[in-house]
Amino acid sequence: MIASSRPVPLLVVAVQGRSSFFFGLSEGIHVSQPSKIFLSHEQQIDLLQSRGMHIEDEVRARQVLERVNYYRLSGYWYSYRELNPNNGQRLDTFVDGVSFEEVLSLYKFDERLRVGVFTCLIPIELAIRSMLGYELGRIDPLIHLKPELLGSPARESGPANQPSATYRKWKHLYDKEFSRSREDFVIHHKKKYSGQLPIWAAVEVIDWGALSYLYQLSPIDVRDSIAARIRLTAAQLGSWLKALNIVRNYSAHHARMFNRVYALKPKLPTAQDVPELVSAAKALNRTFGQLTLIQYILTELHIGDTTVLPTVLTTYPHSKVLPLSHMGVPVGWNRLPLWIH
Repeated sequence: MIASSRPVPLLVVAVQGRSSFFFGLSEGIHVSQPSKIFLSHEQQIDLLQSRGMHIEDEVRARQVLERVNYYRLSGYWYSYRELNPNNGQRLDTFVDGVSFEEVLSLYKFDERLRVGVFTCLIPIELAIRSMLGYELGRIDPLIHLKPELLGSPARESGPANQPSATYRKWKHLYDKEFSRSREDFVIHHKKKYSGQLPIWAAVEVIDWGALSYLYQLSPIDVRDSIAARIRLTAAQLGSWLKALNIVRNYSAHHARMFNRVYALKPKLPTAQDVPELVSAAKALNRTFGQLTLIQYILTELHIGDTTVLPTVLTTYPHSKVLPLSHMGVPVGWNRLPLWIH
């Protein structure tokens, strides 16, 4: 599908009886063309070739386009399009030497990256669930239902001590997940304990986003205790959980990851406190910075497989246009302590 949203002038026509009189183009009156123009797979291939992409095997290219959307692949060949020297905007034509196979190799790398990231985030998510459920449960089994026992962010300021908007939002998310859960342990608690899950069970029905909220709502000593296990402060770990929630969503929903710019920049400890993270400081909004956070947590907590992400990075396809540094990866990355495998 090829986008074409340029408005075109409306032709003003006067009709009198059986005759039509063309008055010309109306100034200021526009009608939009259809947002998409359908192209067959053959036409898509022709279009790419007309713009300078080398396609050696058209049969294979068609097979790829039949299972991978043209629009999805366009996100990978976007950076191969020439730049307008006057305004820096991307042109429709490709730089010399770009091939369909090179773009496909980049797509396959990104596919491996998404799988690797998701694989590595699973043990991290489970560890946070376990630690948070345990530390909060020590205070009160139903602390998540008692904002007065949680940290100050769970309550409005003032003598009324009412639940804060943040807590109410979290509680809404929790109630929603709880009500639609069909897990055996949830059904058991609904029957035997009036539907009230203890916190160590409650953390198992919420997603990463709600888990991140719950961490922010927890008493400061709970947050400090968990963060200290990976040599972070409570504020730092809180920012990491938010950032990695976005990364997780990208990987889970098959979004492009390799050259994405990440809006949230997590807080880092000083180089003196945690020198292992120095390499991530200049790349926090790039893929390598986010991967470093994951690699660091796995290493500190001794969980998961710390060889997964380094192995994936070594498979980055050779490209003069898009070198590995495009992801924020520094020279000699594989000799850094976190990345040696």
